[in-house]
Amino acid sequence: MKFTKMQGAGNDYVYINGFTEKISQEDKPDWVRKVSDRHFGIGSDGAIFINPSDEADFEMEMYNADGTRSEMCGNGMRCVGKFVYDKGLTDKTQFTVVSAGKIKYLDLTIENGKATQIKVNMGEPILEAKQVPVVSENEQVIDEPIFIPELEKNYRMTCVSMGNPHAIVFMEDVKNLEIEKIGPYFENHERFPNRTNTEFVKVLDRNNVQMRVWERGTGETLACGTGCCATAVACILNGFTDDEVTVHVLGGKIKIFWNREENVVYMTGPAETVFEGEI
Repeated sequence: MKFTKMQGAGNDYVYINGFTEKISQEDKPDWVRKVSDRHFGIGSDGAIFINPSDEADFEMEMYNADGTRSEMCGNGMRCVGKFVYDKGLTDKTQFTVVSAGKIKYLDLTIENGKATQIKVNMGEPILEAKQVPVVSENEQVIDEPIFIPELEKNYRMTCVSMGNPHAIVFMEDVKNLEIEKIGPYFENHERFPNRTNTEFVKVLDRNNVQMRVWERGTGETLACGTGCCATAVACILNGFTDDEVTVHVLGGKIKIFWNREENVVYMTGPAETVFEGEI
């Protein structure tokens, strides 16, 4: 099976052309676990299959490193845009990609015949607690306490879904955060029926924040596109930043703009091909 290793701000996945490469649905979770292994496989945060679609130009079928399906991946979506353009599956610089039933709109910047920057209309942020989903007595979870019994500590979180659930926790220091210790307690907390991605965020100024992310089913990654979107929305809801925010992640920078008139979040960032191979 031929594959392409790609990364967006360090968030790396194995990409498979579903038009030409075939693997059964029941075999995919085990296959993804094997190729994602950084010692015995290709090494990645998961795998993404790029398939034909009746409802959009392409479908993105995304899996976490542990073989579980995920609804959305912002960095993965940008890499899908680069993949289909660079490989000649489309000659359009504006097209649609569907993931878990949600259609996203991509706008590519082309340099020397290759896609370099990809802007994605990520749609409306979902704030209603039941739809995130997060268990709460409130309609929305904004700066709400959450108790982590294993640490005997209260944190405060804001919860946003960008097609997948996110809990954003603001703190003074993320650089020295023991994320491997804390992240799993949030991911598997009883208040998150579908588990959650968790962003730990330090506000730098009105237009810049620093973020580390614990992704459900994977662990800490160098970036998370939907997490950057959710982080920006949480920053704005809490009055910490303006509507345009650069999120500094371990793998680089991702620009987020929440157009509140349209109630649409736009994400702009890089996408790069690392190498091609066959497994």
